[in-house]
Amino acid sequence: MRSGFAKLSLGQGLRLGVAAGSVSLWRTSRWRAPAWTPLGEAAYAPGLDLHGDVAALGQALEQVLPAGQYAGWPLSVVLDDALARLWQVDLPQGATRLADIEAAAALRFQSLYGDAPGLWHSSSAWDARAPFCCAVPRALLAQLTRVAEARKLALIFITPQFARHWNRWHGALKPGAWFGQLQENALTLGVRHAGRLCAVRALPVPQDAGSDWLAQTLAREALLQGVSAPALLQLCGAPPPAWLTPAKAFHCQVFSTPDGEAALSPAARLARSGGLA
Repeated sequence: MRSGFAKLSLGQGLRLGVAAGSVSLWRTSRWRAPAWTPLGEAAYAPGLDLHGDVAALGQALEQVLPAGQYAGWPLSVVLDDALARLWQVDLPQGATRLADIEAAAALRFQSLYGDAPGLWHSSSAWDARAPFCCAVPRALLAQLTRVAEARKLALIFITPQFARHWNRWHGALKPGAWFGQLQENALTLGVRHAGRLCAVRALPVPQDAGSDWLAQTLAREALLQGVSAPALLQLCGAPPPAWLTPAKAFHCQVFSTPDGEAALSPAARLARSGGLA
């Protein structure tokens, strides 16, 4: 990585991917090629307690963001979903106030995860029909904010990968399709019913998972949610070739994946999630 101040041009920014154990920094450019330029990666030993022991992450961030080099640059951060919490909440009947929705979201969070809500910073994409919520450990958020402020960076967003992909692709989903994200050995499903998101489910994927496993998994999740199983799964990621073989009742379709994406590290794929948009 070059030393000294890096000149900021119009349409450029920094994108940081934070995985459980590594970080990856990229320069993005909307108007000039290349659109993506790798700037550095660093490994860290993740602490057992994301709510307090994030010092190792701070050291990795300082390594890829040298003091004085990117002052004034906009920085966007994409987190591994394992570092966050994602959930869906049904609106209380007759609820009209934001406070009512927030209280329902907090209760749902505690029932799902059992964690004290005060340890997490929650944000929501409030939809009158189906609020979608995500939460990040306050200690993790504080560490990211501290390094950005020390480097005089402008934080644009900090978001989990699933939220990033959902925001990018949900408008392209076909009627009746479910949304999926495959990252490493985890499949995160956006279960849809009647054109809206009704559940977010993160599932481990066995190494030998084929098309039969996928179809059975989707059928089981449909039963659990009380909805019809999808005929189409539209997916972000690089699935096994068997998943893309059409079957009579079900098939899987992958959203466009840039060339060489599969060869990137997990943190680098996080950084590039959702493209430049």
